Amino acid sequence: MRLPPTTGVTAGEEWEQAMNAVKLAYKPVGLLLSLAAGAAAGAVTKRVWRAASGGSEPPVATEPDRSWGEVLAAAALQGAVFALAKAAVGRAGATTVKRLTGTWPQ
Repeated sequence: MRLPPTTGVTAGEEWEQAMNAVKLAYKPVGLLLSLAAGAAAGAVTKRVWRAASGGSEPPVATEPDRSWGEVLAAAALQGAVFALAKAAVGRAGATTVKRLTGTWPQ
């Protein structure tokens, strides 16, 4: 009886290659999730700003009729909301990959 020829790849190497493929496949999914989180964060920022300011849109830095305080407060709010959304989506995606594959995406 003849054994099939081996490829010279060990089971550990096959597992590592499979996990690298999972990590690579996660990259575009993570990017799409980040874009969705950014869009959601923009909507949340607008709602919070409207509630805090009594109905106006968040100011843009180049609007001449807005004060430095308004512009900087809106930028700080936007930064905090975006950072929170990005961290939450990134962590949720990574933990989902870990739960499904047993390995943490890098």
